[in-house]
Amino acid sequence: MKALNFSPALPPWFWLLALVVFRLWFSAVLPMTGDEAYFVFWGEHPSGGYYDHPPMVGWWLAGLLSISRAEWVLRLPALLLPLVLAWSGWWLVRPQGVERARLAALLVLLQPVNVWNVLITTDSPVILFSMLSVLAYVAALRGEPQSRRALLWYAVAGALLGLAFLGKYFAALLGLAYLVHALLIRRDAGRWAGFALLLLFALPAPIYNLWWNSSHCWVNILFNFINRHDTAILTWTQPGLYLVSLLYLATPWVLYALWRQRRYVRDAVRRNADAGAVFWLMLVPLLLFALMSLWRPVGLHWMVSFIPLLAVLAAMALPQAVLARLLKWSALFAVLHVLVFVLLVALPTETWKKSRLYDGIVLTVHADELLAQLQPYAGDYLFAMEGYSPAATLAYNANRPFAVFGEGSIYARQDDFITDWRAQDGRNVLILRKSEPSAGDYAAYFRQVDLRNFELYGARYWLVLGQGFNYSAYHERVLTRIRQRFYRIPEWLPQRGCGFCERYFPDKP
Repeated sequence: MKALNFSPALPPWFWLLALVVFRLWFSAVLPMTGDEAYFVFWGEHPSGGYYDHPPMVGWWLAGLLSISRAEWVLRLPALLLPLVLAWSGWWLVRPQGVERARLAALLVLLQPVNVWNVLITTDSPVILFSMLSVLAYVAALRGEPQSRRALLWYAVAGALLGLAFLGKYFAALLGLAYLVHALLIRRDAGRWAGFALLLLFALPAPIYNLWWNSSHCWVNILFNFINRHDTAILTWTQPGLYLVSLLYLATPWVLYALWRQRRYVRDAVRRNADAGAVFWLMLVPLLLFALMSLWRPVGLHWMVSFIPLLAVLAAMALPQAVLARLLKWSALFAVLHVLVFVLLVALPTETWKKSRLYDGIVLTVHADELLAQLQPYAGDYLFAMEGYSPAATLAYNANRPFAVFGEGSIYARQDDFITDWRAQDGRNVLILRKSEPSAGDYAAYFRQVDLRNFELYGARYWLVLGQGFNYSAYHERVLTRIRQRFYRIPEWLPQRGCGFCERYFPDKP
């Protein structure tokens, strides 16, 4: 333990315990965010797939909802994920000694996102299964080429890659990294048989996803590859933001040490098959993200699946004295994150009153009090909002549906398949807004429209009370535009069905 040298009074197990306690507390007190609530919405309607992404997190949440709706329970996969990643780092580095393995585990555990991120999103399954796939792939490399044991591990690596793909399409980048490693780097006799077996066991997941899409409007394909890229343009600002994101996630001192000590890294990659695999399985996806950043923003969460491998590579290649210093800086950074988030939770809501996001903050933090304002209308009105995030947040807290009224955006359109606007014809609809509406904007959709407002913690909200919903007008002015904008299925895609179009446009191809 001497190499860790945090402090005589703070042994390594302290950091593990402190981090677990902080994350458990944070997962319990942090209100459910809009994206998380949206994925809970998935879990409440178990299905073979969902509008935005493959279904894995929805399946997880469907199981967790059978236990509890408490935030910390629904966030358990995200809460425990850093422990699995840290153990994975330990396992990968273990052949180089116990001390290096411990350093690897702690470096992974103290990466910023593993300190504070307790959010249950589509990223949780892709991070988990991607890392486990890497472990299985390295286990195959450690075996005799083409031995039964090695082939079994290739099959496991492929199956886990398929499960990652069912979390998010970005898992395919790890598959490309496997191809590059087999095609350009490895020279052993078993590389092609191993890759072929990996591919064979990975394929059922994307085949299943394509089969499901073919009967559900090809929604994953439309969203991920067509609709959301309509405004993509070449830019030189996004690569800078990508670099800043990478510096934050991996921490500047780790990246600097890897660059400054690149001779050690180069030697480790050449001489150690494990280090070579980790290097290429990390580098290929990150380079592809860098290329992607030329024409669109690359989110922090996109890269997280591959960031732990940077810490693992450092633990494999750098001198232990350097690793100990890196660990000190990472520990200090972790403490800073904990202090910041504890402070943010402790601050009163009114602290953010001048923020343009204040009404959304109040809605999220004080959802129960806001819902109390709507309670007098609960029996007579369908509740709705005009954005998916606040609608999902209030639906989670109220444990009742909140529809998305109007066109919405390219994101998070699962409500298109849940709310049947034909069944609302003649009903009353309450639309909660965060900005002042005009009654004229809703006159075509209702027999009568009343406007009311209330204030909560200094934020003002408006109620549009629509009586006698006019489905025919809504179909003509809203649903038709939604079909034209979000459900333009290319003719070359074979179609087995599209629930949205069949429901609202049965006479149109």
